[in-house]
Amino acid sequence: FGRMKPVIVVHGGAGRIFKEREEGSRAGVVRAALRGYGILKQGGSALDAVEEAVRSMEDDPHFNAGCGSVLNEKGEVEMDAIIMDGKNLDSGAVSAVKCIANPIKLARLVMEKTKHMLLTDHGAHLFAQAMGIPETPGEKLITERSWDRWKKNLEPDSNPGEFQKDLGTVGAVAIDSEGNVACATSTGGLSNKLIGRVGDTACIGSGGYADNRSGASSTTGHGESIMKVVLARQILYHMEQGMSPEVAADTALDYMKTRVGGLGGVIVVNSSGEWAARFSTKQMSWAAVKDDQLHHGIYAGERHTKSVDEALSSESEGF
Repeated sequence: FGRMKPVIVVHGGAGRIFKEREEGSRAGVVRAALRGYGILKQGGSALDAVEEAVRSMEDDPHFNAGCGSVLNEKGEVEMDAIIMDGKNLDSGAVSAVKCIANPIKLARLVMEKTKHMLLTDHGAHLFAQAMGIPETPGEKLITERSWDRWKKNLEPDSNPGEFQKDLGTVGAVAIDSEGNVACATSTGGLSNKLIGRVGDTACIGSGGYADNRSGASSTTGHGESIMKVVLARQILYHMEQGMSPEVAADTALDYMKTRVGGLGGVIVVNSSGEWAARFSTKQMSWAAVKDDQLHHGIYAGERHTKSVDEALSSESEGF
């Protein structure tokens, strides 16, 4: 016990973070990272830590996951989520789920209580009922901002692509004191997407991947591009070839950009506890904790660092 120093890294989505939402995004990723790290510090599992970190962001309306998710063409919230255990490559995912506050919890149940890895839409709904997960009325998940944006996108001269730059997928990766890694990713998807559209998040190897032999990664950005290059698995492949997390992340993001013109961001931790948060978009909110030091940023090259104790005391006073 205590062989590995635990590490957690979280992201709150890559894209363009509008000025008025910057503070909330920063506070949200910091809070999520501290919550996940709290679990790791007590000897908890990487799996529990990433689930808790993601749940924290699903509950935060600043992010496009859980409450605050963007709306599909019909004005409904449809969410995707995945979780993966690096110990045995077990994974659970849900896609196109509605009326659930925390899709990541449902993904974890799919992994642990079924023989399957991915449940979708109506089937996921039935499974949630069977598991006793309370139903959240759809409108409870819809923020005024998502609603306004949806209406704007319906206007004849609108360009939904313009808004897609603000992609708030959330994710977490961690390594625990036993040396196990895990990843979790959750999203509301693309604004004004077709009904039933599933992006990269629910797809193993695209939205996330975890393997104790190399590490774990969680992605954010343009889902269709991420799927084309199987981004999360691609990063681990590069690390298996000897690249550091940072170089592996940059190499994979660069490939996605040159090969399919896609932008995005990733968080990574390797099997020895080195981590990276990298992105090819203008911004990505991220936070990481290692050695009781909290690091966070939004802009390229930006990195603030303070001790976890200091962060926790300002956290309890409210940001």
